[in-house]
Amino acid sequence: MEDERKIEPAGGVFRTGVKIPGDKSLSHRALVFASLAEGESEITGLAPGQDVATTAGALGRLGMQRIGDRFAAGERIMEPDGPIDCGNSGTTMRLLSGSLAAAPFRITLTGDDSLLSRPMGRLVAPLGALGLELSTRENGTAPITTGEASLSGADVMIDVASAQVRTAFEMAAIQADGPSTIDSPAGYRDHTERWLEAFGLGTTGEGTKMRIAPGRIPGARYDIPGDPSSAAYLWASAALVEGAHVVTPGISLNPGRLGFLTILEAMGATVHGEVTGSIHGDVIGTVAVTGGPLQAVEVFGDTVAAAIDELPLVAVLAAYAEGVTIVREATELRAKESDRISSTTRMIRALGGGAEPTEDGFAVVGTGFLDGGFVNAGGDHRIAMTAAVAATAADGPVTVLGASAANVSWPSFYETLEAVWSSR
Repeated sequence: MEDERKIEPAGGVFRTGVKIPGDKSLSHRALVFASLAEGESEITGLAPGQDVATTAGALGRLGMQRIGDRFAAGERIMEPDGPIDCGNSGTTMRLLSGSLAAAPFRITLTGDDSLLSRPMGRLVAPLGALGLELSTRENGTAPITTGEASLSGADVMIDVASAQVRTAFEMAAIQADGPSTIDSPAGYRDHTERWLEAFGLGTTGEGTKMRIAPGRIPGARYDIPGDPSSAAYLWASAALVEGAHVVTPGISLNPGRLGFLTILEAMGATVHGEVTGSIHGDVIGTVAVTGGPLQAVEVFGDTVAAAIDELPLVAVLAAYAEGVTIVREATELRAKESDRISSTTRMIRALGGGAEPTEDGFAVVGTGFLDGGFVNAGGDHRIAMTAAVAATAADGPVTVLGASAANVSWPSFYETLEAVWSSR
């Protein structure tokens, strides 16, 4: 069958170190920061997947110039000759909604069928408080129209721990005529806040409140660290095999990205982290994971927000754990590239495991095994990659239908996973 990949089980203990591709979240932000900067910026280690390429391409259409690793905003933003295609990237769409708010003309942001079904209405109120008339479809989905706003400072509170909504607001707020503040529940990735503070354009307040000062981002150098959401697939694979060991140097250790490591420790894996540096106030380090006997856990609260992209992996670990693992307060999973509550439980069932969806999460019975089988990724890169990890200790090969979905974030993922398994 076209676009399928058969993954054989790991076949025993493996021990290795792996350099992980650049962080997707930081890559998007570095590009957007460069597009608003005064002077030239240099970005090394950009994430290799299609989503980041989409952001770079969109900004190029709007006038950002690129020569190798060097990026510079044009003297003025260029008016595109049609809608900007954000592909499958919700991050591209949400961040550009804010960064383009003060453009001198209206700009339409669109995308593929999956992106056009995902929620964008949550941007309307916070950006509207700054003076942007952001338009969406009646049901709050894209296409979005942004731009042509005269922005004034505002104080807003959002009801979700969304780094993308916060960043959209902050990218617009630095272009406003006065200071702004934003607050939200905890659990989000605060990459943008750390960078703004490093550049003198923001101040963290009490709790999760951030004060944003108007101003121009300076040209800067961004050496993008490894992506913990990508490293998570190798960490999970090691956790499934007692004694297996994976070391990942140069990883982003932002506190909002460490929920999966917290879950791994709670389930019985050994996790060791060491801080080795930072990028504009955002911590970088080395993470090592060693597999051990796994126990069921309950995942809820702030941990959900800090591990939202890795929750399908939790389901795979849960199948091999002792007891019943429950994930709750994770309704946000339904608004991803697929309904990940449904697609995750279907994946576990397709491989002979026991899983039940709930309104806000799922429950997985720890049978101690998964069979081989076929998993349809349904266009979702996280499901495709998680299904491959499920093969680690499975009783037979796992065939991923629609395996190329992994190209969105990590084009060489399958080769890397198989190379890890072949190390001894």
